[in-house]
Amino acid sequence: MSVPAFEKYLALEKKYASHTVRAYVRDLEAFAAYCRDHQDTENLEDLPYAVIRNWVIDLMENGRTNRTINRKVASLKAYYKYLVRSGKVAANPLAGHKPLRTDKKVEVPFSEAEMRALLTQWPEEDKFEGARDRLVVELLYATGIRRAELIGLLLQDLDLENGTLKVLGKRSKERIIPLLENLRQQIARYLDLRKAEFPLEDSPFLFLTASGGKMYPTLVYRIINKYLGIVSAKAKKSPHILRHTFATHMLNKGADMNSVKELLGHASLASTQVYTHNSIAELKRIHGSAHPRNKD
Repeated sequence: MSVPAFEKYLALEKKYASHTVRAYVRDLEAFAAYCRDHQDTENLEDLPYAVIRNWVIDLMENGRTNRTINRKVASLKAYYKYLVRSGKVAANPLAGHKPLRTDKKVEVPFSEAEMRALLTQWPEEDKFEGARDRLVVELLYATGIRRAELIGLLLQDLDLENGTLKVLGKRSKERIIPLLENLRQQIARYLDLRKAEFPLEDSPFLFLTASGGKMYPTLVYRIINKYLGIVSAKAKKSPHILRHTFATHMLNKGADMNSVKELLGHASLASTQVYTHNSIAELKRIHGSAHPRNKD
């Protein structure tokens, strides 16, 4: 099993994010462990599909959800695609595999009222950490960027004079996002506090920890969970929900789907369409209240 080569392929050729690469490798290693225990082999190159099917059944019997199993199988499928491409196997044993059926995942965005309540009554922002935390929330909500994209932002990505932000998305695809005027002011204020807090720090990254290091995923999640918890009782309070909220509010206000797609950095409209169910609900409300036939 050529894990290092597969890992390099995912990172350099497929340009997957580091956490995605780690997840794929973990899934592959888990499958290899299953094969050692149940097939007495570590050679994955000549395994028939029946072995993979038995692994799926074993995962189901151990209480794994269909969504989790589908993710693990997707990792394995990517590995066999790599083996086919490198000439180590003739065919992908998972080529005809159908994913397990899963319930449609519905994520509830934050309402405009919840976001307004938080951002107009921010509890603390006169010091570095308070200003940083507010900018994290504001930037995720105002631009819809991903958590990994936020963490990777560099000082040189900012163009406050022209009001734009350069974002490096999935597979190293760049996009330019416009900045709202109030967001430009928030960034300028944060940069002043950042410079005062770390006058000798020469880190290229926009967001820093309290000790001056690069921001990390768990910290971003804690920030979102902490502050959104002040105004919302929703169970899920995560950076991705703010991305979802951005898209939903944009669509509700009349933004066309292609524009939202470009802002989100999606490769196709199909990815953007997952955010439309809340917009459709809003359209139904407006239609129901405005159409004269609804009053008969």
